[in-house]
Amino acid sequence: MNIINGLHFNNLKGDLSGGLAAAIGALPLAIAFGVLSGAGPMAGIYAAIFIGFFASLTGGTASQISGPTGPMTVLMTAIFMQYSSADPVHGLAIGFSVVMLGGLFLILFGVFRVGQYINMIPHPVISGLMSGLGVTIILLQIAPLLGHASHDTTWNALLQLPSVFAHPATETALIGVLALVLLFFQPKTIGKYIPSPFTALLVSSIIYLLLFPDSMIKTIGEVSISLPQLHWPVYSPELLTDIVKSALALAVLATIDTLITSLVADNISRTQHDSDRELIGQGIANFASGLFGGLAGAGSSMRTVMNVRHGGQTPLSGIFHSAIIIIIVWLFGQFIASIPHTVLAAILIKVAFDLIDWDYIKRLHKSPKPAIVIMFLVLLLTLFIDMIIAIGSGITLASLLFMKRMSDLQLEKTSTITHPEQEHPLSAEESQYLQQADGRILLFHVSGPMSFGAAKSMVKRVSSVDNYEALVLDLSDVPIIDFTSSLAIEDIILDAQEAGHHIFISGARNMVKDVLTRQGIMAHLLPGHEYSSRLDALKHAHQLLNNTH
Repeated sequence: MNIINGLHFNNLKGDLSGGLAAAIGALPLAIAFGVLSGAGPMAGIYAAIFIGFFASLTGGTASQISGPTGPMTVLMTAIFMQYSSADPVHGLAIGFSVVMLGGLFLILFGVFRVGQYINMIPHPVISGLMSGLGVTIILLQIAPLLGHASHDTTWNALLQLPSVFAHPATETALIGVLALVLLFFQPKTIGKYIPSPFTALLVSSIIYLLLFPDSMIKTIGEVSISLPQLHWPVYSPELLTDIVKSALALAVLATIDTLITSLVADNISRTQHDSDRELIGQGIANFASGLFGGLAGAGSSMRTVMNVRHGGQTPLSGIFHSAIIIIIVWLFGQFIASIPHTVLAAILIKVAFDLIDWDYIKRLHKSPKPAIVIMFLVLLLTLFIDMIIAIGSGITLASLLFMKRMSDLQLEKTSTITHPEQEHPLSAEESQYLQQADGRILLFHVSGPMSFGAAKSMVKRVSSVDNYEALVLDLSDVPIIDFTSSLAIEDIILDAQEAGHHIFISGARNMVKDVLTRQGIMAHLLPGHEYSSRLDALKHAHQLLNNTH
């Protein structure tokens, strides 16, 4: 096995071309993400360099380009705000420590193969999360786009929208709107060679310098272009619980963001990624980024697509991407200081617009109502409360709805039979015993795995039947049961016995019988009242009724 996944040197020209395209697209975004986070443009640039390099070097998706992303930056912004408020002196340092700890969690996720469970998160949850993060960025960036100060929360940004639109800073708004136009309407022929964020940043910044050199338009300002400094882990004992929660949130979001991008990479490059190795690589990359003062990051769909379309196939393209960013920043770094904030806001709005799951939104009128409810619940919770609460609530609701649907399907396959015409197929002898019993034998047939969701309803269904004297509980079509289901069977047995009915169990498979035996439920049966054959159980029940009468 290659130490570097998918590494070979047969595609140097394509990897260099792909890495160059990805770097040109990544640099404006890295600067914008760094400014949005509050840690400064270099934090975004360092993240693009270190995460891009180490994720390619140690990850499991050969053509993927990694770095700071919109969803990760939204969370990083909240993290820096939280810890800068709690500890003004060490707030940023604690934030970078959270990135390092998040990297360690990602490594653990890869070691313990957590990636396979991320794929089980329902699409409405992912859709609501990404759309919520997209709307969050848009709301936060409208004010800077039009020359106003940015807001600390989406709720405040929403409340101030009327005032922001009513009183735009004219020169700032003109540059910002120009950047937006370039971002959304750049001709595809140009886009094949130059990514729209780079075009918008370059053209809008030059026009600002030519037309409004002495204006009050806010720019990034002085930027220190230097080698990164080590940021050793810093923590505060009273904030330790919050730090762990924040790091875990980063790791969860990075896992989702990365593995979605890995699937995109597979589709366009016709390859197969190694999700566990990819998470380990992302963990190493994020730890390195935090150690050198960079933001958290993940796989980036846009940069990955650009890389593959321009010929990138192996991890060398990601390594070239990081090296090219270093060269560009070293040669033209002073230009960064002159970039207007409104241009960065425009770039972030375009990124956020692309984050919104428009494809799913277009299909809402065809989607099941529960899925729509889940999607909007996650969106609103992401927008106004918390991303992790949003994911947890969405998964919980989706799981409950799934269990309810499975329980309903299971109950449809459950039959309470007192006369042979109520169920088919029954053998001729089985039908004869039921016919002769004339309703005094109740055959309760369960089909499929017995889950706790349907257990209580099964108890109610049996108890709703009157005037029977013997109950045959047929488990021949039940492959497995859980603990709650075993208790439901116990309730059925005890209720029947308390009412003076005879109770039999037939057809229990070894796995089912083992569970019932371990729980002491089989001990409730009278000797000789457990049969492997439903026919034998019906025959015994029929004999008991004849002897009684």
